[in-house]
Amino acid sequence: MTSVNIPSTHPAGTLPGVIHGNPATSHMGLIVLQEWWGMNEQIVRTGRELAEMGRFATLVPDLYRGKITKDYEEAGHLMSGLDWPGAVEDIRAAACFLMGKGCRKVGVTGFCMGGALSIAAAALVGEISAAAPFYGIPKAELCKVRTINIPVQAHFGDQDTVHGFSAPEDAQAFKAAMDKKLGFEFYMYAAGHGFTNPEHPTNYNKECADLALSRTVKFMQRLLQTANV
Repeated sequence: MTSVNIPSTHPAGTLPGVIHGNPATSHMGLIVLQEWWGMNEQIVRTGRELAEMGRFATLVPDLYRGKITKDYEEAGHLMSGLDWPGAVEDIRAAACFLMGKGCRKVGVTGFCMGGALSIAAAALVGEISAAAPFYGIPKAELCKVRTINIPVQAHFGDQDTVHGFSAPEDAQAFKAAMDKKLGFEFYMYAAGHGFTNPEHPTNYNKECADLALSRTVKFMQRLLQTANV
């Protein structure tokens, strides 16, 4: 793991983050976006695990710039107070950083808040080649999902109760908007919101998590590899 500081056009300036793997030898970059808790140990560990599973260079950016919480109410305040357009620019900066270090293609995945931002990045960040969002959908004023023209693999839980963000009816509306797009994959799991996060045992479902993450790795390997690697 290497700590990095990434130049960003975000009003808050430089974006901190951590990299797992070597962009100069992997050539496949994957941005891993945090849940609403912040860049905690769990999301950093997920970045490391994905790097090991897929031989990616993964970059976990700290979108809150140092703020971390375990409290639901505070997490809600942090997420609602996030500069979402600025976070999209942070993702662009992270992609450019990885490409500048040797990655030929860059994908993005994320969970909860990070899932919604992954979809936004798919729509708005031209440097992103593929996206794998988990249980999160951005507001319509941030981006229009119908404008997405890169492959997307989406993961949702059929017991998710976060209505208006990632519940089954929200997931199905997203699917309907994306269904005819080339390279779109959609998966529903017998699980609740946050089912990949072992720090939240109420909803964590290891079987579903392992399957979803393995699908993500295969999806990204297929789309981020280039013929001259």
